Amino acid sequence: MSHMTRFRPFSMVLTFALTFAFALSAVSSGSVAAQTAPRPQRGGVPALPPPDRPVIINTDVVPEVRVVPIVSGLSHPWGMAFRDNGDILVTEREGRLRLIRNGQLVEEAIPGVPEVLATRDRDGLMDIALHPDDDRVVFLTYTKAIEFEGEPARTVALARGLLNGDELTEVTDIFVADGLDDGIAASRLLFHPDGTLFMSLGGSYVFANTGEYAQDGTTHFGKLLRLNDDGTPANGNPFVGNDDYLPEIYSMGHRNQLGLTLHPVTGDLWASENGPQGGDEVNIIQSGRNYGWPIASYSREYNGRRVSDTPWLAAFVEPEILWWPSIAPSGLTFYTGDKFPEWQGNLFVGSLMVGRMFRTGHLERVVFNARGEEVGREWLLTELKQRIRDVRQGPDGYLYVLTEEDDAVLLRLEPVETDPN
Repeated sequence: MSHMTRFRPFSMVLTFALTFAFALSAVSSGSVAAQTAPRPQRGGVPALPPPDRPVIINTDVVPEVRVVPIVSGLSHPWGMAFRDNGDILVTEREGRLRLIRNGQLVEEAIPGVPEVLATRDRDGLMDIALHPDDDRVVFLTYTKAIEFEGEPARTVALARGLLNGDELTEVTDIFVADGLDDGIAASRLLFHPDGTLFMSLGGSYVFANTGEYAQDGTTHFGKLLRLNDDGTPANGNPFVGNDDYLPEIYSMGHRNQLGLTLHPVTGDLWASENGPQGGDEVNIIQSGRNYGWPIASYSREYNGRRVSDTPWLAAFVEPEILWWPSIAPSGLTFYTGDKFPEWQGNLFVGSLMVGRMFRTGHLERVVFNARGEEVGREWLLTELKQRIRDVRQGPDGYLYVLTEEDDAVLLRLEPVETDPN
């Protein structure tokens, strides 16, 4: 406990001034598109560096939680996966697959990643999933450069490869989305216990004139897909044999799903979904159902206009959780471990920012009663002033949080009483 800093609510400025410094780490290159766009300087809440040592935060039902920085120096990470040997794999949006081994970030990126288009903030290498029967088999979603009618264009692809030592080999695209990504086509991955792979595909945006994609059964964008591990449509998909819909589609009417998780009791698939200004959602996904975007939405567009004339229609599924103003929900997970008994059954959701104000990201804890009804929410890690891109429960029962910044950090949340020192 000698190298520990304690955070208190409402005194964060003083605390950070006394305790936070951050060491920059070199970031190695990988398979990245030749051109990268410069990122604009952001306003909003003043930036603070992530911690370079363990710190203590106070929470509602767990009085003291230790926040441990595992590694720093990541560049806009997007997803993470845990291997059986203790390695952690992290994707970086610019097109690198990073390896964390024994608590250290390996300097060189894992070679073999497919060529990624990363020319703007919303392009790049996105999620990662490992095959449940062989964690050497890696699945990656990424923005792929294509040609359409003789002009450069982009779409989203799902690649599969095999880890041979610390190199990704036998890499091939097993699925390429049908349709053009003119908006923000974020893509998450999640294996179901039955061996099928869920893949979300955003890119259905009113501002980019692609809002109709979500209601168009002939394109994959604005949908949740269900695939076999070879990229083919999974058996039992609701629209197989219907010529008006692509066979990979499992649900539709989505804007931008940035998180997927399974409920630990019911087995239901839960998905977080970004609205533009307010109207962020968590939905319980049902096969063949329509979730309404952009015909029925609680959101407003960035210019302040309502997205739709009504927030709800009987033909569409209502969200299970709703945010107003927006928190830009990202990765999410139900906590089922034994390290935090008080948190068991709680849903943890990453937030990129609140109300379009930069550096207001946090980790949100959502509490349910015995009937599964929401009864409370708590904001955690607000002191960091970081965008939270992903949250996962590790095999060790701790919570792992991935920030999304130029110099990002992987954090581990631990109860204080487990301090080995």
